[in-house]
Amino acid sequence: MWRRAVTLTQSKASQSWRAIATSSSKYGSTSASAAAAVDSLLLRSLKDHYLEVSRMTPPPKVSPPSPFTIIKGALDSNGPVLKRTYGKEEISIYVMRLANIIHGEGDDPEEEDGINQLFLHVDVSKPGQEDSLHFLCGLYPDALGIHSVSMRPKLETSEDVVQSTYNGPVFEDLDQRVRDALHSFIEERGVNEGLFPFLQAWLYVKDHRNLMRWFKSVGTFINEKKSTDA
Repeated sequence: MWRRAVTLTQSKASQSWRAIATSSSKYGSTSASAAAAVDSLLLRSLKDHYLEVSRMTPPPKVSPPSPFTIIKGALDSNGPVLKRTYGKEEISIYVMRLANIIHGEGDDPEEEDGINQLFLHVDVSKPGQEDSLHFLCGLYPDALGIHSVSMRPKLETSEDVVQSTYNGPVFEDLDQRVRDALHSFIEERGVNEGLFPFLQAWLYVKDHRNLMRWFKSVGTFINEKKSTDA
């Protein structure tokens, strides 16, 4: 989806860039007028893409499964998205797309709007304890799988996940009974494939906001540069 938006005017823009480059080369200099033309073309391209993205139809609004609640400000941070309590425990859920972790995954143009592979960081903490029980999971529309289980300091952002010195044993090397018990542990706390519809829609909205912000901030920077140079 975003790929279609970003390449909306790619062919026309490429022709314009080549025309400017040829003109500059022909006269042997990158004159002020050529630089201004480049800036104007870039601003026009950014505006076209911004408008195209702004017209995209958002997904239907989806609420998280009860009793999970959305954490205020989650769309503008890398912190947890959902939280709930379970007895004295506090469960926080962080989510990322697989494509953001393993570069190249999900880059197939045929994979349209589906964000069908998500990574969850499930943080289970208890009052008075410095460390929390951390689950790294793969979430799909019809399944949830555990990749690792470890003890680590309570997470603040999703980037904190990589700071642990030991991520626990390879999950598949654990005895089947232990694996089944750990699956039951998080399922009892509501961590299952039922989270997928909400988290998929939530990531769609987050990506959309980030892309809109990017087009706007780059355009503002170029436009202020033009005003300064004028």
